[in-house]
Amino acid sequence: MRKLIALVLTTGFASPAFAASGPFFSLKNTDFVVLLAFLVFLGILFYFKVPSMIGGALDNRAEGIQSELDEARALREEAQTLLASYERKQKEVQGQADAIVAAAKEDASLAAEQAKADLEQSIARRLAAAQDQIASAEASAVKEVRDQAITVAVAAASDVIAKQMTAAEANKLIDSAISDVGAKLH
Repeated sequence: MRKLIALVLTTGFASPAFAASGPFFSLKNTDFVVLLAFLVFLGILFYFKVPSMIGGALDNRAEGIQSELDEARALREEAQTLLASYERKQKEVQGQADAIVAAAKEDASLAAEQAKADLEQSIARRLAAAQDQIASAEASAVKEVRDQAITVAVAAASDVIAKQMTAAEANKLIDSAISDVGAKLH
């Protein structure tokens, strides 16, 4: 920092303006020559319209930057519109997905209830069929027992009657049965 301050002070006090001697408007005075050269340089710049060219270039650059900013703004607005559109579509798709899931759950619930009802009906039908089979088997068993009892009773009665009955009584019974059959058939 000290070196920088020393440099500024030495260049400020040892400038060429202090080195010049004599009248200011002389071609021997370097300050005057530099001033003339600078004014000629500025004149040449204004003659060839360099400031307007620089201004035009700066204006063109500003217009280019402005057009790029406008384009960027338009692109940003388009991107925001697209984003909003995609967010809307996402919400719609999410709503549809939720509706599909809800419908699937409802269908599954209805299917489970229907399957339960079908199972209960099937069990009821099978129980009824089993009860019918049991009743049929009971009826069949009772019939077989009755038939067997009748057969045994008839056999026992025929044995008893055969032992107690004489031939004359048997002939009488046969004649009576034939007359009863004859009366019933005519």
